[in-house]
Amino acid sequence: MSTVAEKLQRKSQRTVGAKQVRLKLVYIDFWSAVKLSFLIALCGAIVLVVAAFFIWVVVSSLGVLEEIDGLFGEILGDDAPSIAEIFSLGQVMLFAIILGVINLVAMTAIGAISALLYNLSVKVTGGQLVGFTNN
Repeated sequence: MSTVAEKLQRKSQRTVGAKQVRLKLVYIDFWSAVKLSFLIALCGAIVLVVAAFFIWVVVSSLGVLEEIDGLFGEILGDDAPSIAEIFSLGQVMLFAIILGVINLVAMTAIGAISALLYNLSVKVTGGQLVGFTNN
């Protein structure tokens, strides 16, 4: 005679297969795509500005700008523009911020256009098939 505990033990030893679900992605919310692309572009802009600052600090501390100034002074004489003044910290940071803002606007627009194009193409293709498993 088998007890109830033995029956439960036999049941628990069976392996349960992972459940698989196949879904179709047929719509991307426009505003969610815009917000996500804006946040990703904002992170990229911040990284760009911080990287520009650190690169300028390294280049300035190594004396690269002064070496280039000296080289231009030898080649062009007294009429040579000062590279250190052209690439001052303020100028570099201003350029990095302007580039970050342009990147922010462009990437947000690209995210919005991508969501719009996907939603339009779904009407023709039927959507992207996505599979999920329960592991």
